Amino acid sequence: MSKKKLRFIINPIAGTGKKGAIARSIQQLINKEAFDYEIMYTQVAGHGATLAKEAVELDYYAVVAVGGDGTVNEIAKAISHSKTAMGIIPCGSGNGLARHLRIPLQAERAIRLLNKGVVYDLDYGICAGEPFFCTCGMGFDAFISEKFSHTSKRGPLSYMEHILKSGLSYEPELYTITNKEGSIHSKAFLITCANASQYGNDVFIAPKASMQDGQMDIIMIEPFKAIDAPQIVMQLFSKNIENNEHVRKYHAKAVHISRKHEGPFHCDGEPFWGGTEIDITIVPKGFRVIANPRLFERKGTPLLFSPTEWLEGLKELQHNFMNKNKSLGRNLVSTLSSTSLLKSLRNEREQREQKE
Repeated sequence: MSKKKLRFIINPIAGTGKKGAIARSIQQLINKEAFDYEIMYTQVAGHGATLAKEAVELDYYAVVAVGGDGTVNEIAKAISHSKTAMGIIPCGSGNGLARHLRIPLQAERAIRLLNKGVVYDLDYGICAGEPFFCTCGMGFDAFISEKFSHTSKRGPLSYMEHILKSGLSYEPELYTITNKEGSIHSKAFLITCANASQYGNDVFIAPKASMQDGQMDIIMIEPFKAIDAPQIVMQLFSKNIENNEHVRKYHAKAVHISRKHEGPFHCDGEPFWGGTEIDITIVPKGFRVIANPRLFERKGTPLLFSPTEWLEGLKELQHNFMNKNKSLGRNLVSTLSSTSLLKSLRNEREQREQKE
């Protein structure tokens, strides 16, 4: 029986972690009886797509993206509509697709998952001609993506801080969302079309979204008061955002969104500039991915940090944010650092460690 061909594409400057150590782990842990593999490094922008397309033409079993969300999206676009699957060794700050697919964030465990070779045919989306694999959106959604793309400080607490600070002054827009069933006219803080459950960083904008149902979850958050912001942030992280009174949820294979002014939109966190009329559609089973064999098992509430890490991060957030909005900052810190939350986090970590 012939071995399957794997091509690892490493972006040496993207995301986090030491890529040299990951290359050594690949050499040590990959199943050499099952795979012939090679490790290649990107040298310029777009080089990853070129290497991936070459692997598709040579009928490789899989191309493995080693890098952040940008690298993963670049490889995913290149292997779409082919027999070649994509693997992921996540090295980014968000890792939205990897998290949704339950791919371990530790390189060694991600490599062992590749050895199991479970391939899924998944949907992807197109927004104004741009492919996306997790989410696209406009309004505050895109506004934050633009802000976050320029920050040097990454991670969920930084993301949370951008949401809270910018959300106090952001002015919602009027949108018309149209599909084959009719139109909805509403002012919205943001509109997200979700193929997957989250943005990244375990920020769950559409907790029940599926990448195999041929539809997107359309999440519209209506305008809200500043005092409601801490609850919305917490519900994004706790997978309960759909229960918020300001949230409306719809399903569709394709939608047309109209707005009064041109402005930004985003695809998987990458900001673009768009017109007043935007079409968004889902492409069923358009790309193949090696994912967790337990992908469709019941999943619990995500655990972002240990209780100690929560408190340390919250102290930093409190220091940076409290001076600008003291009452809202105190509300957020009080909510996140409550005894019941820390107990829940501790219990969930213990349960997860027992299962693993």
